This record gives sequence, structure tokens and C-alpha cells, in this order.
Amino acid sequence: MGKNFYTVRSGDGWGFRKEGADRLSKKFDTQKEAINYSREQAKKNKSEHRIQGKNGKFRDADSYGNDSCPPKG
Repeated sequence: MGKNFYTVRSGDGWGFRKEGADRLSKKFDTQKEAINYSREQAKKNKSEHRIQGKNGKFRDADSYGNDSCPPKG
């Protein structure tokens, strides 16, 4: 599994950041654009994608890699 990817707030916009990076890799005007881009990067790299809400707290996460706890059923 690769590094995780994050959709984060950036001033009055949104950004895409790789795990461990100090700076954004890409900036967007809307959260939706940032989520779509970050999600695609996570899928390509079989990684996790975490989404930061407007309040600064992470509100959602999706795993696109080898999940150590896959759903049963």
C-alpha cells in the first residue's frame, strides 16, 4: 500500500496533500474538486483517502488498498 492522500482546507479553498508532505501538491476552488482528485490518486496508488471537513476535523476516510479488516458478509 502506498502513502495516504488527504483532501484538506487551504485558506478559502481546498487542497490535495500526500502523507508526510508539508505543502499541498495541488489547490482547488471547491471541496468537491479536491475530493475527486484526491480519491483518484488514492485509487491509483492503492492507498487511503481522508477528507477534512470545514471545521478542520477529518470527517471521512476510504481505503482503496489491501484492507487489513475487510467487511464480512
